[in-house]
Amino acid sequence: MRPTRSVLASMAIGLIAPALSGMSVAHAAWPEKPVRLIVPTAPGGSPDIVARLFGEALSRRLGQPVVVENRPGAGGNIGIQALLAAPADGYTVAYGNNATLATNRFLYSKLPYDPDKLLPIVGLVTTFSILAVNPSLPVKSVQELVSYARANPGKLSMGSAGNGTTSHLGGELFKVMTQVDITHVPYKGSTPALQDLVGNSVQLMFDNVPSIGPYVSSHRVRALAVTSRNRSPRYPDIPTLSEAGLKGYEVTAWAGLVASPGTPPEAVERLNKEVNAILRDPEFRAQLDRLSFEPLGGTARDFQALIAAETVKFGELVRKSGAKVD
Repeated sequence: MRPTRSVLASMAIGLIAPALSGMSVAHAAWPEKPVRLIVPTAPGGSPDIVARLFGEALSRRLGQPVVVENRPGAGGNIGIQALLAAPADGYTVAYGNNATLATNRFLYSKLPYDPDKLLPIVGLVTTFSILAVNPSLPVKSVQELVSYARANPGKLSMGSAGNGTTSHLGGELFKVMTQVDITHVPYKGSTPALQDLVGNSVQLMFDNVPSIGPYVSSHRVRALAVTSRNRSPRYPDIPTLSEAGLKGYEVTAWAGLVASPGTPPEAVERLNKEVNAILRDPEFRAQLDRLSFEPLGGTARDFQALIAAETVKFGELVRKSGAKVD
């Protein structure tokens, strides 16, 4: 018995429909739902500030909410693990920085992820730090701090935003170059560390300008130097550490977006495109400038090159300082 035309038509539709369905999924515009942006530090610090600025701008350009989720702990490792635990579908990305992408591999004997397997999307910003002390400490310059630390070995405590951060390694470089005995106290982000600096539980701290700047401006802490190569136009009266006697000292912080391996290229490309568009906006750049951030942007390959160069630089610093977390 030959099949009727209606039967043949039904069979044809049955064969074609799945293919069409697959095509519609493959060509669906990304994003179709909210995007989660994991920040591996506590709320209130520089990473959180940056992430929320970009999250708001990306939400407008993508037409979908970009939800910032803070996952602090273990020098940022917990946040990156949360990224890798999520589906690699482009709907979860992470804020990556010096710690999670460059230095943690040297500080932790068993890093729970391979930084080289993360997908760089785009660089976001860079900034510098300020070395500040509690106002009760009887020092008003870097040289006075060094003299005091040498006269009181082991007495001073240095807070940081966490192991592996520039807040931590800026201090380690200071210790290496001055040969002083200062105890490092890591926190889960800048905010609790700065609160303890004000309360004198720790006596000094290196921290990124967007976090520590308001404390300096309100005189809750005393600024001694900046970690950049040149003086900041925003803080022209604060000398560089190099000027203060530590020749060649320079530590800057940087950050960008990363994704899990296997993330669809269209998601990576779209995010890169939109971030670069955001960074071309004069109003957005003015926002960054007010917070002492400088824009990065560029291609994913540009961000990868930055990560590679900084990995070499900070690896050497960790080796010289002997810093370890476990």
